[in-house]
Amino acid sequence: MAVIDQAGAIVVGAYEHPTRKAPDKTVAQLHLECALGALADAGLSLKDVDGYFCAGDAPGMGAIHLAEYLGIRPRHIDNTELGGASYLSHLAHARDAIRNGRCSVALITLAGRPRSDAALGKGPKPLGPHVPEDPYEAPYGINTVASYALLAARHMHQYGTTSEQLAWIKVAASQHARHNPHAMLPTPVTVEDVLASPRVSDPLHRLDCCVISDGGGALVVVRPDIARALKRPLIAVKGCGEAIKGHDGGRVDLSYTAAAWSGQAAFDEAGVRPADIRYASIYDSFTITVLLQLEDLGFCKKGEGGRFVEDGQLIAGVGRLAVNTDGGGLCNNHPANRGGITKLVEAVRQLRGEAHPALQIPDCDLALVQGLGGRLAGRHGSATIILERC
Repeated sequence: MAVIDQAGAIVVGAYEHPTRKAPDKTVAQLHLECALGALADAGLSLKDVDGYFCAGDAPGMGAIHLAEYLGIRPRHIDNTELGGASYLSHLAHARDAIRNGRCSVALITLAGRPRSDAALGKGPKPLGPHVPEDPYEAPYGINTVASYALLAARHMHQYGTTSEQLAWIKVAASQHARHNPHAMLPTPVTVEDVLASPRVSDPLHRLDCCVISDGGGALVVVRPDIARALKRPLIAVKGCGEAIKGHDGGRVDLSYTAAAWSGQAAFDEAGVRPADIRYASIYDSFTITVLLQLEDLGFCKKGEGGRFVEDGQLIAGVGRLAVNTDGGGLCNNHPANRGGITKLVEAVRQLRGEAHPALQIPDCDLALVQGLGGRLAGRHGSATIILERC
């Protein structure tokens, strides 16, 4: 168990917005409601915040616009952009900023409304006209689903992974989501249901894909002495890692992700191994995303992910490793098309003993959170956090 005075910074507030469709709210409103929710959970208010962290989901120029909207005047600001992994990076950076005296109460927010915007005919924002790889890749028409289908096809070819094994990842998520009153897809599914759903990009089926949802979430991180005074459950950041993986000048290897590097860095800093982890929040934009990260993080050997996840091995109380007990992005929530913040929130719930009673991991004292951003078959970022109950 972590010693609070050596932890550097403590997570004392966590909040997941309950809505999954918010056509009546602006993105700024969602950020505000998430911030207020996490601060209330911590027993703090906006006037206490002196460090603010946000990413590309924030409207306008990020912290410049949102700080004024929130009514805060932070002395430390971080707009790190790693897509869905941004918020894990923010937590690592907040810990370091607090350790170095740059702030005392750090607020991290994510919010968006892609589901409502899609209904209004607004597509996702393009990356811009000067992305360096566009002249060489855009003419071939790659899209997100096809990108992840490439990963699945390669893994199947190289290691013999099957669609049935991938389907078990969705089955586990659905078994967890049935206990979550806010989950978008609360009805349990079977392997047969996944395989019978329409094929959207060979070999991926519709149920291999995550949900699209509005909403968001927030975290509050503070100095250890402030944490003690708040008398809230204390969650320490024990290890962190960040990495970026690209095409390496054409030497493309689709068999692994940047989690192989960020995960090793987090384990090394924390001084623990995969076998020590009691619960794992794993980024789940698609079923293949989970399988690759489990291998890259060392929970199983490369190529053995299919066997690791099949037959309910990711279901809490049933399998060898409980993963995404809120239902994850596959069934519960993927706000702003960026699932990193919800992965952190559910890990905090597990470490506090506040997860659903049917899914709470007994004596959960060590959790891993893994986030990704970008496209795994292209260039992407990864961040890994290991959290410990104090």
